Amino acid sequence: MSEEKISSFLNTGPDWGRLKTSIPGVFVLRMPAYKGIPTRLAVELNPVDERGSPTKKRGLVLRSKNELDQYKEIFQFDKISSLLENVEKVNPHVNRQAAKPGEDVLEI
Repeated sequence: MSEEKISSFLNTGPDWGRLKTSIPGVFVLRMPAYKGIPTRLAVELNPVDERGSPTKKRGLVLRSKNELDQYKEIFQFDKISSLLENVEKVNPHVNRQAAKPGEDVLEI
């Protein structure tokens, strides 16, 4: 993981820009300054299509390791799987279109 590349993205990347990483579905997200909070980076988890492009407009945004640990605890509940199965059964099917590639990739 290149700290220099991450720092450069923080300083020069576009607001709400995504930097691909070498892990499919993991992006570095540049969050703009807001109400006295400076511009900062977060990690976004977002499923990808066959081209490696995000399939959702916004994925799960993690701002700290502590947030990741909290989500890990939540994901351990077995009933989430059965709840999602039931939700999938009642939801209508949605077709997704793949986005175009060509973005810079951060090697992790």
